[in-house]
Amino acid sequence: MPHKSINIIRLLAFSGLLVTLAGCLPSADSQQADPVVVENPVLYVKRPLLFDSNSGALVEDNLADPSGFRPGARLFVKNSASIDARAVDVSSRAFSGAGFHNDAGRLLYDVKDLHVSHDGNRALFAMRAPEIEDADDEDQPTWNIWEYDRVADVLRRIITSNVTAEAGQDVAPAYLPDGRIVFSSSRQRASKAILLDEGKGQFAGLDENRNALAFVLHTMDDDGENIQQITFNQSHDLDPLVTDEGFIVFSRWDNAGQTRNNGVNLYRVNPDGTGLTYLYGRHSHDSVSGARNVQYLKARKTDSNSLLVQLRPFETNDYASAPAEVDIHNYVEAGLRLDGVADNGGQRPLIPGITLDGQLSLNGRYGSVSPLMDGTGRYLVSWTPCRLSERASGRIVNCTEERLESDAYVPAPPVYGLWLLDVASGTQRPVVEPSEGEQFDEAMLMRERRLEGFISDAQPTGDAADLADEGYGILHIRSVYDMDGIDITPNGIAAMANPSITPTAQRPARFLRLEKPVSMPDENVKDFDNSAFGRSRGQLMREILGYVPIEPDGSVKVAVPANVAFAISVLDDQGRRITERHQNWLSVRPGETLACRGCHESGSPVSHGRPDAGPESVWEGASAITLPFPGTDPALYTDRIGETMAEVYGRTQDIRLPLPDPIYRDDEWEDLVSTAEDRSMAYENLQTTPPISVACENDWAANCRAVINYETHIHPLWDVSRVIVDGGGQVLDDHTCTSCHTEADPVDANLKAVPEANLDLTNGSSDANPLHFKSYRELLFPDNAQELNPGGVLVDTMVDSGEVLRDEEGNPILDEVTGLPTPILVPITVPASMSVNGALASTRFREAFKPGGTHDGRLSPAELRLIAEWLDIGAQYYNNPFDAPDN
Repeated sequence: MPHKSINIIRLLAFSGLLVTLAGCLPSADSQQADPVVVENPVLYVKRPLLFDSNSGALVEDNLADPSGFRPGARLFVKNSASIDARAVDVSSRAFSGAGFHNDAGRLLYDVKDLHVSHDGNRALFAMRAPEIEDADDEDQPTWNIWEYDRVADVLRRIITSNVTAEAGQDVAPAYLPDGRIVFSSSRQRASKAILLDEGKGQFAGLDENRNALAFVLHTMDDDGENIQQITFNQSHDLDPLVTDEGFIVFSRWDNAGQTRNNGVNLYRVNPDGTGLTYLYGRHSHDSVSGARNVQYLKARKTDSNSLLVQLRPFETNDYASAPAEVDIHNYVEAGLRLDGVADNGGQRPLIPGITLDGQLSLNGRYGSVSPLMDGTGRYLVSWTPCRLSERASGRIVNCTEERLESDAYVPAPPVYGLWLLDVASGTQRPVVEPSEGEQFDEAMLMRERRLEGFISDAQPTGDAADLADEGYGILHIRSVYDMDGIDITPNGIAAMANPSITPTAQRPARFLRLEKPVSMPDENVKDFDNSAFGRSRGQLMREILGYVPIEPDGSVKVAVPANVAFAISVLDDQGRRITERHQNWLSVRPGETLACRGCHESGSPVSHGRPDAGPESVWEGASAITLPFPGTDPALYTDRIGETMAEVYGRTQDIRLPLPDPIYRDDEWEDLVSTAEDRSMAYENLQTTPPISVACENDWAANCRAVINYETHIHPLWDVSRVIVDGGGQVLDDHTCTSCHTEADPVDANLKAVPEANLDLTNGSSDANPLHFKSYRELLFPDNAQELNPGGVLVDTMVDSGEVLRDEEGNPILDEVTGLPTPILVPITVPASMSVNGALASTRFREAFKPGGTHDGRLSPAELRLIAEWLDIGAQYYNNPFDAPDN
């Protein structure tokens, strides 16, 4: 059994717990002489360890489900951090009625997420009432925010109304400097209102793993009124911390697209929801030895101006973490400074030698950590010594190197007590004595601290205020040709921006598409079959918020719907995504402007998404004022040095609004007045049902969406008549898709035929999945080539693999007729025509319809654009869960 060396002294033996004495602890006299220890109360949670009734194993906690319930916890306060101070239960009074006890007479509620006010007299926490026996999950109590006033000895629930309190799961509260409270909640108040605008009804969406309701940040007054949603992630936003400057640092689960690098990172946001930005951690999830999936959780302020975080996986059965100090002011990753220089000084372990490899260590294990903030660099910690159970007798003993290497011992359950840790001196002394079967956790000193700075609500003005009234914020990208600080144009952005040098047709980036994730209902709202996602669940479901032209310099300034998560795609002249899929959600508040320098490649080590990190913009913008950009209409004149073309257009004309279609005016920047719109890709040119409502077709607003379902919007394209006739009406050819891509013989429909390109696009359910049309499966899944056998039946075409059948001894098995070795025949694989990775990744389809391809001109630009956008967002079978069949 591997182990790690001791790096800090921790000592003691009491309560039947044998811990080897390895040094000296401060005496009781030194505790009494320490004013921080003797004058400040300590608040903490005591909870029982829970064991599986079948396996006997310790029940895991899973931070990916913030609503998880571990019954039996209590909130205690001690008048001081001295081990001799009496502990008082201050939470059980909330459930004094007999009706809260279970049949065994036990009071089993849960408490977590403690936060102390700046004056040290009050504390917020989350508490969940006892389970109602035999009630369904949706009828069980929810997590509520409570406050304990130590001076008045008063306990109160912040939201007094039972109806309002039970309308969501509320956890992780923190005081704001103006007296309001920020907390994480499944309420999703603004998101529900937007769903109602979309015609879906109000419900709380699930996280992107579809395992739990998504928790996002909200604020409320100290009486529980005026609840406001301020973040709009599709998975969890947790553990808000108000910094000295007044902004909120929190832990965000970046889970868009469920990609390899997804995890919980540190973000910041203002109390009104503006200024949302990434801070730290995206490429640092392997920064703890023995684990490649640590999450950045429960940030705390420290004396050193760094943040203290708990690094741990989502799930653990020993409740252990690796506490570390993170320097968010100078670093964006553990090994990357804000200036882009590689340097491993971004974080340091609080206790060297702590690992998360699942192996026991002589260091023991740490749970929660809370800085004293008294200038001494000391911490209240939850810690368990390393313990073993003797196989033969079941006797629990302390760890030694010899015992850790022996098979005669197995790990014993932890016993987390509370300790005062002094890292500098290498000592820790007891605050709450550990006890078998118990966990003491989340200790916090109730001590006065400096009030944090106040950030007032943003007040948009001018065009931004007008857009806010219509439900929009603003997105400004300096140039999509800026890729991680590199100009990716062949001759420089300035040349790309000059229409006299680079005509419109030669610009690779033509449109920006705004895409929105679809909120996933739980099974009580809509229980739909997983087949609704189609070929892949990676993107779940997505809607399209609209399109906007990209200006010649690659800049974009567009109104975007506020209070929704969205992603962007850079498109070519046919509406096809030409960059990687955007896998991080953006959002803006009404009237807010979100500014980006450019684009990012996922494999690049360059920081992206944090305004004060990464390379400077490679596009300098306007070099003079009151003049137009070179080669452009004088009406589009600059107003300041550095302006982008999108800023100029927005100032001199209007900030562009998203439209349902990619519409372009080719020479707009050369002749603003006389240019004509190219509407060839507009939905109005479809012969089939467009994926937008009639109301939105006539008036595209902030609540409008394009929702593409395969059966309704893509499959009908294959049956559109594409008959070619001469002037006299004589049929010359038939390019209707299903005239060739069918198993029916073109002469005698009662006979079978091999579909053209082994692709059947006709109606009917798939044999592989009856909930899918066979055309969908044929397009997006590999298949086997077929041929007609002598009986006129379609069978797989089989070819010689080059291998032969062999017996158990490896000798070839001979054919009884020919006497030759029996060949192994295998089918011929036909690759899928389309790919969920996007239109340009759909090679077979793209090659057929390109200029000069076998199918050139057979689908209209509008039809090709519809197919392209559907492929780009993930080629889902349904993009509205309420259109999908019930499970």
